Amino acid sequence: MKFNKWTVVLASAGLVSLVTPSQAEEKASSVMTALASTTLSGYVDTSAHWNFGTGNTFVPPYKFNSPSKSDGFNLDVVQLRIEKPLDESEWAAGYRVDLWAGPDANVLGTQSVFSTGASDFAIRQAYAALRVPVLNGLDLKFGVFDSIIGYESVESPNNPNYTRSYGHSIEPQTHTGILASYRFSDMVSASVGVANTVSSSINSRAQLGSKGVATNPLLTALGITATTPPGSNPYAESYKAYMGSVAITAPESMGFLAGSTLYGGVVNGYNASVLGSGLGMPTLNAYVGSTVATPVTGLRLGAAWDLLNVNTTPNSGTLGGTKTEADVWSLAGYASFQATEKLSLHGRFEYVSGDVDKPVNTGNGIFAATATAQYDLWKNVISRVEFRWDHVEHGRAFGGVDSVTGGPNRENAFLLAANLIYKF
Repeated sequence: MKFNKWTVVLASAGLVSLVTPSQAEEKASSVMTALASTTLSGYVDTSAHWNFGTGNTFVPPYKFNSPSKSDGFNLDVVQLRIEKPLDESEWAAGYRVDLWAGPDANVLGTQSVFSTGASDFAIRQAYAALRVPVLNGLDLKFGVFDSIIGYESVESPNNPNYTRSYGHSIEPQTHTGILASYRFSDMVSASVGVANTVSSSINSRAQLGSKGVATNPLLTALGITATTPPGSNPYAESYKAYMGSVAITAPESMGFLAGSTLYGGVVNGYNASVLGSGLGMPTLNAYVGSTVATPVTGLRLGAAWDLLNVNTTPNSGTLGGTKTEADVWSLAGYASFQATEKLSLHGRFEYVSGDVDKPVNTGNGIFAATATAQYDLWKNVISRVEFRWDHVEHGRAFGGVDSVTGGPNRENAFLLAANLIYKF
């Protein structure tokens, strides 16, 4: 093949490369092969809220709820997923990127340690997926991935209800680290991992502090706050978070129970975003959940228990404080019934409680009941209507501002919501 003389001169200087047609075709083929196995998917999540009564300064503090969503129409989030799943080969490799845009993206808290604030855009997940041919195959995730514990997903379309549970609100969100998953058999699988912190902030470190992350509003409503002023963290640069989980699935031989699952997991480490004190504290999250098939066609039941143990002050001698701890636990029951091909009904009842280990124990509790009706009228569209009631056990936690105390003025909150999600 002949090249222009100026092209030859530039090539000899190392400024351009000479690519023959065969080389170009080979590179194009390589790119097309990679793109051919890449999938593009996602969803657009919208809602409308009607909050009973007047005053929405204090709304129930479950995740992805805020006063700005009250009494109006909302764009919740747009998710875009670019993924090359692992194939069946022994040394399979792939990747996954989940991008969020919209108000809910700010709630994820995945902004990196270099971020200057919320922007309505976030990376939910971004990891390389690898398989090592050890026995049945060891699958690895390296990068940013969702937490391994919890009954509900961060993706609203995957949940039986539109609004999130309080258990979901105290669980870790996202980790930066490595996760290994292994399936021992069709019944038993397990995962173990190591991450920088329990916090969702990408590339976070224990010694860097919370980077100004806001306090979890649920902990505030339950009477749990940090008692130590902001400062430098007393943890070594090598301090990490550790996690593990086990899942058991009922085999076909168990009759109507086939497909039922029992799942348990633990995440332990430093959490920069749980209290928002500018300091952060070590936390322990534990979870046990189950989904059970029943003899009744279309009826499935579920249950979930979550525990969050968090230090509210550091160990004595570390920063001159006396160590105190707080426990938050949530218990939830679920029921789903597929009434017709298009109509499904879902219910959830839960209770969340918080206790602080102080000279006099303090804390509070919240009851919540949720009923959801989903009717799939349009193709690729999830359409549902939901009614939710939240009740605080002691005092007032919801509503507008009390003219005397300056705090909340109601002990009950009622919500009627509509949710439309288009999946592509």
